[in-house]
Amino acid sequence: MKTPQITQPSLTETIKPSRDPTLVHKTFSALKYYNYRLWFGGQTVSLFGTWMQRTAQAYLIFDLTKSPLYLGYVGFAYGIPSWLFMLYGGAIADRFPRRKILLIAQVAMMLLAFILAALTFSRMVQPWQIIILAFLLGCANAFDAPARQAFVTELVDRKDLTNAIALNSSMITAATVIGPAVAGLTYAAFGPAWCFTINGLTFIAVIVALLLMKLAPFQPVERTISIFKEIKTGVKYAASTPIIRTLIINLGIISLAGLGFVTLLPVWAVDVLGGDATTNGFVHTARGFGALSGALLIAAVGQTYSKGKLFTIATFVMPFFLFMLSLTRVLPSSFIALIGTGWGFMVIVNLSNTMVQTNVTDDLRGRVMGIFTFTFFGLMPIGSLVNGYIASQFGAPLTIQINAFILIFAAVVLFIRFPFVKAQS
Repeated sequence: MKTPQITQPSLTETIKPSRDPTLVHKTFSALKYYNYRLWFGGQTVSLFGTWMQRTAQAYLIFDLTKSPLYLGYVGFAYGIPSWLFMLYGGAIADRFPRRKILLIAQVAMMLLAFILAALTFSRMVQPWQIIILAFLLGCANAFDAPARQAFVTELVDRKDLTNAIALNSSMITAATVIGPAVAGLTYAAFGPAWCFTINGLTFIAVIVALLLMKLAPFQPVERTISIFKEIKTGVKYAASTPIIRTLIINLGIISLAGLGFVTLLPVWAVDVLGGDATTNGFVHTARGFGALSGALLIAAVGQTYSKGKLFTIATFVMPFFLFMLSLTRVLPSSFIALIGTGWGFMVIVNLSNTMVQTNVTDDLRGRVMGIFTFTFFGLMPIGSLVNGYIASQFGAPLTIQINAFILIFAAVVLFIRFPFVKAQS
């Protein structure tokens, strides 16, 4: 094996692959890139804190109000900025250095975490404050998410894009395994304020990682039309490209019915399973463990196995386990159902991302990923609000059953009417 050569400025730090790479090499091939390793490490630490805060925040507002409806309000407040700014954020990601956009967004998120921690430490925190802070966090995310999705193409070569996206999902879902469990224990032992404080501190890792990256100088593309016309061009492109249009519409359904139920997990932990903050952390962890296994599977086989076929399988797996969850009333079977649901969810979202990114041109990548993330985050608050309302009227189990039936109907329609999706290689 030859000693790797590095040129400056360097996008990659190459490692010459063997003629017959092992499964481990295939699974983690994107980590041969210096910039991606920095990104992976920084994001892993930061996302650990993010999931601590999400879990603690949801339980805190449920503890303050005893109302599933308020859980829906928080989800709605976090997601509504997607409607206001996400498409604009996607166009911004095509116009300005994505690293700079990410740095500004990460600093803003860090400050919001510390504000929530201070309010909680002082015992002044109120539900309306949590809702406002969730809205402001959603505003930062509206610019962070499109830039983050498109940024990965600056960190790895195109041949490793599928693996990098899968590893991105792996680090997110690894955080969903560990973060909620630690949040539950921390909440029970020390209170929610420490969960928010830890989250604020973890942002330092990703900020430092971004500053240490060796990126090629940003080359702005000459723009002859307004940013709003650019957004319109991106929307037209996505709407006129069948595979992208179909994947984004399906993602919207997943966001409404397949993610909205997550809002109800604190209700499930307390009212259905008879648990507490620790139980809430563990049910989030079970879902995260399933999602992590799905992400690692894609990282391992995503370059060799048909993406379309695996995607199609997942569209049936997720609603099956979601329906099983609606029937369970004890912790062990809830764990199994949530693991299966998390697996299906991650495979669907991960492969949707991959297939969209591999079918979009580079000059429209930021805008199309803005539409992708807008669909995901923009419909999530509606799903959260609707799920919270239905659960407050009819209970969490029936609400989850309704979501499962919506998803199985969508899977059947996708399988029968849009065969080109499962034909994606």
